[in-house]
Amino acid sequence: MTTGGAVRTDGAAPGVGERLGLGVPDCAHPLLAPREWAALARTGPVGDGCGPPSPLHWTVLNVAGGPGARPDPYCAPAATALRGAGVTLLGRLDMRDGVRTFGELVGEARRYLDWYRVDGFYLANCPSGPGSLPHAHRVTATLHALTGGGQLVLAHTRHPHPGFAECPAQLVTFAGSWADYRWSQAEPWTADLPAGRFCHQVHALPRTHLEEALRVARWQGAGTVCFTDRRESPGQDPWETLPGYWDEIVSRLGPGVSE
Repeated sequence: MTTGGAVRTDGAAPGVGERLGLGVPDCAHPLLAPREWAALARTGPVGDGCGPPSPLHWTVLNVAGGPGARPDPYCAPAATALRGAGVTLLGRLDMRDGVRTFGELVGEARRYLDWYRVDGFYLANCPSGPGSLPHAHRVTATLHALTGGGQLVLAHTRHPHPGFAECPAQLVTFAGSWADYRWSQAEPWTADLPAGRFCHQVHALPRTHLEEALRVARWQGAGTVCFTDRRESPGQDPWETLPGYWDEIVSRLGPGVSE
């Protein structure tokens, strides 16, 4: 996901809202990571939504690779706490690079809505090629209608075809390590769209390079970033826990500090 070269030229304010903000793509189950979920709830909007916006644009609920077969007794309270804190909660749907059918995805989406009242959906392992565009358009249009225009994120594993920009969703246009990200370039077509349409996910990012990574994200026109110092390894998801510098990045990007 590192070809081409684009710089923001449209003057659009970054972020899903008005500023560069954070996404949390795959925090561990609330039973295994209660402190992380409590920290996410504390990062909601200041002043019951009347104050400055939260730097946390969205977080993802992954019950069991999807919504699971029945309501989860630990996930339901965690979802309620985040909703009460004004945090946008997305249900995780796995597209499996386009293998999952329309019916499977919409069926899981309905369970998320019924059981956890999510605000939108995070479509993991989204295909990136032009041949998958009709399927992606149909799925995202349906989810957009089901949620009443809720937040959708297409988590591509490689840079997507420009046609995906026609989907009513934010696109993950970089997903990889800091070693690759620091030398990456955005595709030229992304410069024609608002920064809020794009998300970058970077793991193995040391705290000492956090400011540099934020500059890269702004320069390339990302509206949402997912940064962590955790490293990817076989059987280890770097996004299961919050980064060691969570409080610091929350403080840098917004007024609501997780304490």
